[in-house]
Amino acid sequence: MTKPGQCRFCGADLEHTFLDLGASPIANDYRNVSQLSEMEPFYPLHVKVCDRCLLVQVADCISARHIFSDSYAYFSSFSDSWLAHAKAYVEMITGRLQLGPQHHVIEVACNDGYLLQYFVAKGIPVLGIEPTANTAAAATQKGIPTVVKFLGEETARDLARGGRQADLLIGNNVLAHVPDINDFVEGLRLLLKPKGVLTMEFPHLLRLIADNQFDTMYHEHYQYLSLLVVEKIFGTHGLTVFDVEELPTHGGSLRIYARLTSDESRPRTPRVEDLRQRELRAGYDQLNTYLSFTERVKETKRKLLEFLIAAKRSGKTIVGYGAPAKGNTLLNYCGVRTDFIDYTVDRSPHKQKLFLPGTHIPIHHPDKIRETKPDYVIILPWNIKDEIMQQMAFIREWGGEFVVPIPEVRIYPSRGTSGNP
Repeated sequence: MTKPGQCRFCGADLEHTFLDLGASPIANDYRNVSQLSEMEPFYPLHVKVCDRCLLVQVADCISARHIFSDSYAYFSSFSDSWLAHAKAYVEMITGRLQLGPQHHVIEVACNDGYLLQYFVAKGIPVLGIEPTANTAAAATQKGIPTVVKFLGEETARDLARGGRQADLLIGNNVLAHVPDINDFVEGLRLLLKPKGVLTMEFPHLLRLIADNQFDTMYHEHYQYLSLLVVEKIFGTHGLTVFDVEELPTHGGSLRIYARLTSDESRPRTPRVEDLRQRELRAGYDQLNTYLSFTERVKETKRKLLEFLIAAKRSGKTIVGYGAPAKGNTLLNYCGVRTDFIDYTVDRSPHKQKLFLPGTHIPIHHPDKIRETKPDYVIILPWNIKDEIMQQMAFIREWGGEFVVPIPEVRIYPSRGTSGNP
C-alpha cells in the first residue's frame, strides 16, 4: 500500500489536479431521521492524475471498510436493465468458453447475486466474493456460496490453497472500487487457473471525459481507468488483456478479457490494438489531456443551477428519481437541497424512508410521484434514463417532464438543451 499523496499504482508523488469537487459526504452514507440533527462528516473529493503512469485517482481519506460496511445500500438487482445485461453476459460467455458443470466461475464483488444466479440456473458451480455482509446474505439466499471478504493477495492465496480457482473470473464495476489496486490485481492473478479467463467491466475514462460524467466521481471510486493504464497495471502482475469490448452501461464501459501472460493459447484480438490507438490519438498518454476537465464541470454546474432557479421562480415543482451515489456527488457539488428538489424516489426498499447524504433530500417510494404530480422529474441515475422514462411515462398525464442533468441539462420531451424551463 502506498503512502498518502502517492500514486496507488506506481508510488509517484501526486502533484496534478484532474478535478476538485470540494468536500462531500460518503456517497452511500444515507441518513435516517435521528441522524439529521447530528454532525455529518464531509471529506475532500479531490481527484488527481499521476504524471508518471497517468492513473486518475481519488486520495484515500476514509477506510474502505467504512465505505463498504455491512449496511451497504446498493443492491444490483433493483435495475431491470442491469439484470438484463447480466443475463445476456452469462449467455454469451457460457457459449464463448463452452462452460459446463465441470467448470468453476468466481465473481469478485458479487453484490446480491444479480449475475451468478444465471450461472447457477445453468448448473455451473459458482463462488461469490463480497465484502458487504448484507448484500452477501442476499446472494446466499439465491443459492450462491459467498465468501464475505475483500479480495487481495492473502484472500486469494487462501482460496487457491483450498482448490478454489476459476476457469472464469468475473469482476463487474469493482476495479475502480479498490484502494490497493496492486494487491487486488495480484489476487486476481492467483485466483485464475492456468488456462482461466478473467473478464472485468469498468467505466471507461475516455467516455467519462468526453461526456462530462463528473458525477461518477466519489470516494467509493478510487480510480478511473483507460485501457492504456489497465494494461500497465495488469502487465505488472503477469496478466495480459487479449480482448476488449465497448459497452453502453454506466455511460460507457469497457469489458476486458485477460489471461495469465504465460498462457499463449489466446492471442490478442484486433480490438485491443484498435482501442489502444484511439486512446493514443485522443491524447490519453499525455498529461495535458487530463488537465482541461475542470472548466467544463464548472459550466455544467452553472447550467443546472440556472435551470433550477428559473423553474422555481416560475412556480414549478421539482423532484428526483433515484438515489444513486452519482446523484449525491452532483447534488452536493452543485449545492442542491430541498430548496430546489422536494424529494427523490427509489425502487430499493433499502433506501426508502432515508435521506440523501449531505443534502438531506428525503427518499420515498416511486408511488409518491403519482401522488404529488410534479412538473419536473430529475433523473439522477442518467445511465438508465430510458428504463426510468418508460417506467414513469405516466407523468405526461399531467404534463410532467423529465430532466437529465448529464452531460448537460436536457428536458424530455426534448425542448433543446437550454437552461430555461
